[in-house]
Amino acid sequence: MIKQDIEIYEEVIIAGFGGQGVILAGKLLAQTGMTRGLEVTYMPSYGAEVRGGTANSMVVIADELIASPLVTQPHALIVLNGASFKKFVPRLKSGGLLILNSSMVEDNPQRDDIETVAVPADHIALELGSPKSTNMVALGAYLQKRGQIDPDLAAQCLSDVLAPRHHKTIPVNQQAIQQGVNFVKNMIPGSS
Repeated sequence: MIKQDIEIYEEVIIAGFGGQGVILAGKLLAQTGMTRGLEVTYMPSYGAEVRGGTANSMVVIADELIASPLVTQPHALIVLNGASFKKFVPRLKSGGLLILNSSMVEDNPQRDDIETVAVPADHIALELGSPKSTNMVALGAYLQKRGQIDPDLAAQCLSDVLAPRHHKTIPVNQQAIQQGVNFVKNMIPGSS
């Protein structure tokens, strides 16, 4: 795939507890970036307990070589639970983007130097009949808000990151990505 002449350098952390699909969301973001022809690093981190423990994915996407996969101060943060909110929001760079699962996190970031988009991701996923698709709703919101990678491309890449036994979930995950996109498109200006 041919690179486009857009300057991109984005460090992202996707964080939540084990079982929320933060590892899958990070893997999908990385795969989508690679499919688009960008340079990508992906570093998952699992808590000791895995399901129910903490988990996060660090993804760096750039149109030039990446020096390190380690993300200490992300440009963007996707937070799916309260513990991750407390841990990672202080690390978000000034001017950064916070995608917040408002179904699980009621806290306010208390920072006026970042943009916060509160997405009721669990609620949207439940409406789709797929509570495990919260991660895809949040990822769709991030992709739409940033505008650097086409959410439709992410939806197409699902088959590349999901094990074949989970391919039956591709349609609902694609819908979840689209619902995240739609949520951001329909936000009232100034409400984020």
